[in-house]
Amino acid sequence: MSVALGPIQSDLQAGVQALQWVVGGYALAFASIMLACGMLGDQFGRKKVMLAGAVVFCAGSVMCAVAPNPDTLIAGRVIMGIGAAASEPGTLSVLRQIYPGERARARAVGVWAAVSGLALALGPVVGGALVGLWNWRGIFWFNLAFGLAALIVAAIVVPESSDPQAGRVDLPGTVLGTGALAALTFAIINAETSSFGATLPVTLFVVAAVCAVAFVVWERRAANPLLDLKFFRKAHFTVPNVVAFCSYFATFAIFFFTALYLNEVVGASGYKIALVFLPMTVLMIAASVLTGYWTGAAGPRWPITIGCLLFGAGLLVTTSLIKQHPDYTELSAALALAGAGIGITVVPTTTSVLGAVPAERSGMAASAANTSREIGAVTGVSVLGAIVFAQLAAQLPGKIEALNIPAAYKPMILRFVPTIIHVLESGQTGMAKNYSSMGAIVQDVLSAAYGAFGDGLHVALYLAAGLVLFSAVLSAVTLRKPRA
Repeated sequence: MSVALGPIQSDLQAGVQALQWVVGGYALAFASIMLACGMLGDQFGRKKVMLAGAVVFCAGSVMCAVAPNPDTLIAGRVIMGIGAAASEPGTLSVLRQIYPGERARARAVGVWAAVSGLALALGPVVGGALVGLWNWRGIFWFNLAFGLAALIVAAIVVPESSDPQAGRVDLPGTVLGTGALAALTFAIINAETSSFGATLPVTLFVVAAVCAVAFVVWERRAANPLLDLKFFRKAHFTVPNVVAFCSYFATFAIFFFTALYLNEVVGASGYKIALVFLPMTVLMIAASVLTGYWTGAAGPRWPITIGCLLFGAGLLVTTSLIKQHPDYTELSAALALAGAGIGITVVPTTTSVLGAVPAERSGMAASAANTSREIGAVTGVSVLGAIVFAQLAAQLPGKIEALNIPAAYKPMILRFVPTIIHVLESGQTGMAKNYSSMGAIVQDVLSAAYGAFGDGLHVALYLAAGLVLFSAVLSAVTLRKPRA
């Protein structure tokens, strides 16, 4: 979607906030109801719920493809998020059923992670090709064709499974859990355009906290809980969920902000950025497949620890190489190191969570792991974006002062530059180029803003590296091999 935001803005006359909700609406629905969908799969059949989710995803794609206005497009994206939330847990819980042995399951999850990494890397490439050869609506028609093909094959070859002892769906837990996740996700997304201290985000954070407390109280007493809290007593369930959150927080930081910096500040073309990220993608995929075998033989402790250490090291080296005239070879090598760490980390975190629960609760476990990842991704982009903007706000007045710009223009400029950066973050490069062609003063101010943006990016990547390295230490200390 990131490559289509500019054309969508032009075609549908969408504002910056509407474009953010085109992305955020999907994430909000996806993260909010995934736990409930995992429980539904355990009770009514994992294949049924997974295929139903694929149908809903395809229907949302059609709605987006024919959308006449931004509101319809956002609604279609929300429907796609609901479908994805129903489908995603089933992809892992079905693997848990097909491969009951720990070693075979680890290898299968390695392939799953490699395919996921390939999809993450190919998304912008396929999207860019479709927008270039067709238009932004082609992305959604592609989703429909690809989704229908997957739906037909899955209907034929995937076996059905469920939990015969499952009780009724935990409706109060579903409402409270969904409310907590929806309020949290909505608050984080909204804070991107306002601030984390604004009235609406603060109110939503309070609502999320109240719903979360009520959810925990209810789940401790429920006969058939949506999320069985007793599993959090197991380090092999809790710690990998923490690692999943931290690793996706950092993953989307390096994908989103590094690519944005290279495009907007350095001026690298899309093809050059793709080449810079190519070794990272290749190593991420290869590491995922190979780590499946490693995890099956050694368990999750050391693969997670070493993967997080490599990822953190890659982030730190990348941070040192982010500048207005980077050495692309060195930067590509640093990103490749991070990619190897990501690929190594994903597999053992997933297999550990799945292996920590009985097979009949695999849908719940898969939902928990995927929810941790999705919240990490949403939080990463928003929190790190807030850090970048805070750095911009702190440094920009001094940088403008150094340009000797007349005092009468300074208040206008301080309001003007954050708008440009929001435009850049939303992918509207055409509008940004229009701004940059408005004169020498504007270009000087933009250069100052880009310098502050680069400093903010360094702070953001340091935070991401800190979280990943913390995950390495936590895993090494807590994930000792359980006694037989």
